[in-house]
Order: sequence, then structure tokens, then C-alpha cells
Amino acid sequence: MSLAARRPVTLLICALGGEGGGVLAEWLVDTARRCGYSAQSTSIPGVAQRTGSTTYYFEVFPVPIAELAGRKPVFSLYPVAGALDVLVSSELLETVRHIGNGMACADRTLVVTSSARTLTTSEKLQLADGRAPSAELLNVVKRYSRDSRIFDMAAVAQETGTVLSAVLFGAIAGSGALPFPREAFEQTIRSSGKGVDASVRGFARACEIVAQGKTAPMPVVSKPRTSTAMPADLAREFPAAIHEMLAAGYARILEYQDHDYAQRYVQRLRRILAAERAADAAGVGKFATTSETARYLALWMAFDDIVRVADLKCRASRYQRVRTEVKAARDEVLRIYDHFKPGVPEFAALLPAGPAAALIRWDRRRQLAGKSALALPLKLPAHTLTGFLILRTLAGLKWLRKRGSRFAIEQSMIDRWLEGVEQCTRSHWQLGHEIALCGRLIKGYGTTNERGKENLLHVLDHLAAAASFPSAAARAEAIRAVRVAALADDAGKALDHTLVQHGAPARPVKAQPVMWVKKRPGQPA
Repeated sequence: MSLAARRPVTLLICALGGEGGGVLAEWLVDTARRCGYSAQSTSIPGVAQRTGSTTYYFEVFPVPIAELAGRKPVFSLYPVAGALDVLVSSELLETVRHIGNGMACADRTLVVTSSARTLTTSEKLQLADGRAPSAELLNVVKRYSRDSRIFDMAAVAQETGTVLSAVLFGAIAGSGALPFPREAFEQTIRSSGKGVDASVRGFARACEIVAQGKTAPMPVVSKPRTSTAMPADLAREFPAAIHEMLAAGYARILEYQDHDYAQRYVQRLRRILAAERAADAAGVGKFATTSETARYLALWMAFDDIVRVADLKCRASRYQRVRTEVKAARDEVLRIYDHFKPGVPEFAALLPAGPAAALIRWDRRRQLAGKSALALPLKLPAHTLTGFLILRTLAGLKWLRKRGSRFAIEQSMIDRWLEGVEQCTRSHWQLGHEIALCGRLIKGYGTTNERGKENLLHVLDHLAAAASFPSAAARAEAIRAVRVAALADDAGKALDHTLVQHGAPARPVKAQPVMWVKKRPGQPA
């Protein structure tokens, strides 16, 4: 090929904010110059749905400067859709986003991407599982690339104790797309003088993975794990199909409160199992109703409160996790400050029913009058003895939880849900299964949690017991549609629309607090 016909090798790096993309681009340019090649790099700041995204475009002419006889290649400042040789990305959805922009093509582009996910804001905001399916994203990568190298870059960075930019650098070197020897890449890292040993380890591991053509396996659904063995008598009593979920739920409740509370969990499941056995003697449903009830019952019974939050925050495993996340060395001092802002509902939750109700009524009257909700902002230094003792004191209030008003309210609502599951299961196992899945509506805390409970009660009152459906299967389908709609948006517009579609009334409109605005001089009333 003549020199005039040669074209630059084009490479686009897609990194998230804080991953060292700028350093990586400088390393590429330094390596090119060290090897005697003409190169150019351009950073293009952008905004992603995480911590900010910046793309780095790099071009290198694959002929040494000494062989150009004084001629200079012409470089482009920006990537051109369909004209990329290599697309490198540190996050799977970010990779697919750039593929969607036309940056990769099946007959030219090598895609080197991480299989790790950093969830976008829109994914996190979903009430249900809003994650983009990794399997579908991987299929897109393979379809719109000449070849692909896919591995978990975040795991490699954590394993080797380095930053993600070093792993990306190694992945680029291992791809063989650039005309530089591996030693030149490593020399660039060593000349930087910062975190050299760790960066070289991460570089070498990523380079090896990509050079060998390794690709991440398709993701699998993780199974519930528990470190507490289920009692032998429960294993004999309950069918094997629900042992895994039952063991996980039992361990969670035991750790959350005590043995008596765990036994209450088991007693509640016995009712559902008996109803399912009676309605589905042939075992068509494979005890799916009892299994899903075990899942959501454990989550609901272990509801979050001040005691639970304090307990989680003062565990040794949490301190170790934080040290790992911030990459603190053993000899470095780590200070952790926990911010709390408990309001009237949180304090009332630990009080008996009478005083709690009076306190809540007083707070609601204040808010309806236009006053802001009361809250106590706290900043606890969890790394100090005083802060740790405060957290341990709050965590030690498990005994008070059972005497509090919220505990009684939660148990009453749980029993209403379980009664609906049991009655519907005896009518038709599929109908009971849909009511059991409605336990998914209970999630989060504060107003999100309260809204979920209200939606569940609305389903129980107006659909679970409705007699207007032609069959149990039709009623089960209506409940399924309403559940999906309830998880579709916070405002509940989809839910109200679906309720009306299936013959149920929309949810009642709640009174909103009055917002008083001070009138400026001369402003009309």
C-alpha cells in the first residue's frame, strides 16, 4: 500500500467521570511520541446519566515519522460515525449508547468493552427493575462490531488494586490495534511515577485478557445466598422447590429481630403453603405462590427503621467495604461521617400507639397549615468512639421495635396481604400467585413506602375480592396489569388508568399541605 493510501488508526475511548480518561489519553500520546509516530488526541466533554462522561478521540498514523520524508499526516479532531477502528469503553450501556450513535460498524470496528454496569439515573429511578438487560446489550455489541473483547474491567481494577484508566490502557495494548510494542506502553506507565506498581499490574492483566481474545460469559441470574442454615424440621416440612427462598428469608428475619419473629415468619408461610396444596394438588404451579410469598414477606417483615439503619452502619463489614471503595491503605486514617435527618414519623414509630398517633396528628396539622416538616439533622462521626457508641445504642433498640406503633401497623397490613394471598390461592392458585407478587409494591422508605402500601390495599379491596370478572384467570390478569402499572411511574397515572380499565375505581386524591407565600408590597392579594 502506498504512503498516500495509508490512513490513521482511529480510536475512541468512552469513560465515565472520575475514571482517569484524561490521564489515559495523555498516556496514548506519550507512547506514540516515544515510539516515533505522529498522533493527536482530542477530549470531548459530555454529560451522561452517572457522574459525567467524556470521550477521548485518538488518531495515530501507522508509519514512523522517520519514514514520512518530511510529510505530515492530516488528522481529524472528531470521530466520524462508521470510521472507527477501535471503540473502547469502561461501561456496557455507555458502549451501546455510542454504538447507537453510529460509531461502530460490523465490518471495521473492534469493540473492547467492560461487562460491568454503572446504573444510569433513569435505571435507578424505576420502581421495578429498571436495569437494561445485560444479555441484550452484549448482543448489540457483538452484532455491530467486527470483533469484540468483553470482560469485567471494574473487577480487574479491584483485583489488581489500581484505577480503571490503567485497565483501559492494557485493554488497548492487548487489542494489537496500535503499532506500539507492549514494552512502550509499560514504559509510559513507569515514567508517570504515580502508583506505578498497581497500574502495571492492572495493565498487564487487562492486556493478557484482551490479547487472548477472552469474552465475558453471558450474565446469569444470581441466586439468593444465606450463611444461616435452615432448621432441619423446616426442610422436612416445606417442599424442596422453596427451600432456597425460605432459607434466605428465615436468615434475614432472624438477623433482623430474633428467633420468635423468625418463627412468626414460618407460621405465616405455613398458611400459604396449606392453601396452595389444597388448590393445586397436581403441583402445576410448583409452589410458586409460597416461594414468592416467602420472598416478599421477608422483605416486608424486615422493614427499614432507625434501628435497622444504625445496625447496618456500625457493622465491621461496612467499614471494610468503605475502605475498599476509597482504596484506603492500611496505614491511612479513614474518617466516616454519617448524616441522618429523622423526622416525626421516625420518632413516632418507636412510641406506643397512643402517643405516636397524637404526635403524627400534631405534625400533620402543622404541615397542612403550611409549615415545613420537623426533622433533626445529625452528623455522626462513625469513626470516633462517641459516634460508634451512638450507633450501637440505636442498633440495640431492637427490643423497643416490637413495642412501637409502626411495628403493630406493619404487622396488621402484612396480615391483610397474607389473608388476600390465602383466600385467592384457595380460589385459584394463579390468582393467589398474582396477589403474592403484589408484595413487590412495598419498597423504599418514607412516602414511597407509604404509597406502595396504599396501592396494595387498593388492589386487595377492589380487585382481589371483586366478583365482576368472568373467571379467576381474568381477575389474575387484571391484577397483573395493575401491578405492572403501579411500578411504571411514581405519579400513579398509569395505575389509575389501568384500574379504571379493569372496572376498579381510581385511587382517592389526597389532600395536600397548604403552601403559604408571603405577599410582596404592591402585589395583589
